[in-house]
Amino acid sequence: MKNIPVILAFCLLSVSCTWVKLTEEGEKTRVLSTTEVTSCKKLGKTTVSSKATIAGMERDPEKLQQELETLARNSAPDLNGDTVVPVGNPVNGKQVFEVYRCIKP
Repeated sequence: MKNIPVILAFCLLSVSCTWVKLTEEGEKTRVLSTTEVTSCKKLGKTTVSSKATIAGMERDPEKLQQELETLARNSAPDLNGDTVVPVGNPVNGKQVFEVYRCIKP
């Protein structure tokens, strides 16, 4: 019983944390809107996912969105991209991003 407050505090902190780290290549990748990539070359799509709930509790939507963008930025260089654009909103912790090359397309 003495551990319940500690476990509860851990759960609350866990749902608000972001665990994904931006890679060196991901740091060079931008997140833009569709209207900002009109002169860029579309290279493909990437689908990223993260836990939307932890221990049955919904994660902070802003933290989840930040984590999904980080995952998309990290994966864009795999397609030789330097920019990602979200396609719609996250659904159950998954989101699709279009990958573009905007610098020297």
